[in-house]
Amino acid sequence: MPASLPSSLAGSPAGRLAGRFALLLAVVLLAPGCQSLASGPFTACAIDSIPARRLPPGVLARPKEDLIDTSKARLRQRPQEVYTLAAGDTLGVYIEGILGDEDSVPPVNFPEDASIPPSIGFPVPVREDGTISLPLIAPVSVTGSTLAQAEALVRQAYIEGNILKPEALSNTGIIVTLQRQREVRVLVIREEAGGAQNPTENDAGGKSGSGYLVDLKAGENDLLTALSATGGLPGNEALNEAIIFKGGEAGGADFDARVAAFRSRPNPCGCKPPLPDPYGPGAIRIPLRFFPEDPPTFTEEDITLEAGDIVYVPARDREKYYTGGVLGGGEFLLPRDYDLNILQAIAAAKGSIGTSGSGLSGLNLFGGGRNSSVFPPSRAIVIRQLPNNCGEIVIGVDLNRALTDPRERILIQPEDVIIVQYTLCEEIANTTLNLLPALLLRGAL
Repeated sequence: MPASLPSSLAGSPAGRLAGRFALLLAVVLLAPGCQSLASGPFTACAIDSIPARRLPPGVLARPKEDLIDTSKARLRQRPQEVYTLAAGDTLGVYIEGILGDEDSVPPVNFPEDASIPPSIGFPVPVREDGTISLPLIAPVSVTGSTLAQAEALVRQAYIEGNILKPEALSNTGIIVTLQRQREVRVLVIREEAGGAQNPTENDAGGKSGSGYLVDLKAGENDLLTALSATGGLPGNEALNEAIIFKGGEAGGADFDARVAAFRSRPNPCGCKPPLPDPYGPGAIRIPLRFFPEDPPTFTEEDITLEAGDIVYVPARDREKYYTGGVLGGGEFLLPRDYDLNILQAIAAAKGSIGTSGSGLSGLNLFGGGRNSSVFPPSRAIVIRQLPNNCGEIVIGVDLNRALTDPRERILIQPEDVIIVQYTLCEEIANTTLNLLPALLLRGAL
């Protein structure tokens, strides 16, 4: 309803009272000294802060749009042109008259894995020392050999052992095939909850991860394959990195003791210096996104997994911001791959940004309810933690100015606390408008 009075009240005491209130409201809103009321008895309402447009660059967040995705090809091994044998493989070997009867058909094995062709012969495992044990001859080393080379080595061993004559080889069948490819068992721990959570909802969630024991075939025992076998690349609830703990690395207990002693030492300045190696010995950090000036330096050997290795995908459960004041108390998870500025963060918390019109439609003098706000809050305070717990900084944001001034639209960082407030003038104006219907009714009666 427009801010005009019914004709029945025009010239009445209620109408004159409404006119006085309208004049008072105009004085409150237009008086240049309105903000000065925040001094004196209203000092407790003000919070000392640094205007956002005057912040030094070191306090501002680096835009995530500068990040570059790590090439997925770097997360896997280069495919082998020819498969080479090693401990853990199982060969199919047939030697006519020695490992198999002359009058019998060689056994044929059809593996469950369709990527491996059928094998011929009896199963012969490649032992830990890289050799195979066959009848009548000494163990034959086949580590690093192809199947064709392993077959030639077996022939040569039987010739040198005087078991077979060279002229008889044409009539004696020796077949070496791959019956079962070796595998590497690794442990994959993922702290994310599957990426189903909306990062802007008021539910930051906790660590609800899972663990997998994964058997990776030789040649595919790499980070990308391990992640693909357990749900794909890290979801929105995970950090943009994966940690590989190499199996067999010792020193974990000593590392925990050093960290505890390091953190317990008193520090005069109050800051906590970062740990040089936050994950301990044997940990290899594989970033999935990086800034241009800091490209990742990991190698193919780093992402190649061996038996006993652990792949760890950490959750980003601390990348949250908090709200207070007019917004009410809340906890919100920041997006992982894009930024939220102050206006977007308030909107994600279901706060009010600006008005939908000129504000006249909100001046419902007779039909509106109490405690309605015609004038939205235009002040925000952001409490930001400095790195390494070296204190905090309080940033003041003019939300009206932020609508047109990019310098006011600061990017929200993890652990930020956003407090939205009314200015004193907005409080007086909204209170005046809330009291006006009751005073008009009293005057009309």
